[in-house]
Amino acid sequence: MLDLDLDIGSRGSGETIRLEFPVDRYPATAAHIRDAIASGESRVCTIDRGGAEENRDDSLRGIPTKKGFDRDEWPMAMCEEGGTGADIEYVEPSDNRGAGSWVGHALDDYPDGTQVEFILN
Repeated sequence: MLDLDLDIGSRGSGETIRLEFPVDRYPATAAHIRDAIASGESRVCTIDRGGAEENRDDSLRGIPTKKGFDRDEWPMAMCEEGGTGADIEYVEPSDNRGAGSWVGHALDDYPDGTQVEFILN
């Protein structure tokens, strides 16, 4: 089940929604998000799909790959806040890719410019 608390703002660019991330399904990714936020990264992501590729290149530059792991970014590449300086952690591929897919599907109907506050309970 998708838990979105949509009581903040109205649908459209510039709105803020609250996204309850499924911590129990993707525990390693959730732990990384928590750690990154605790270290000063934003818990809010402004959707910017067009900037994702450049953000990913910038955030992962100089971070070596590690066999059996993905390099997880927070803020995510699809976030305007992502890119250079993003927090990177090695995460099991199934957890990382499942989480990315889940977030992508959860935000499919929201346009670029929508602000998403990630809630980790």
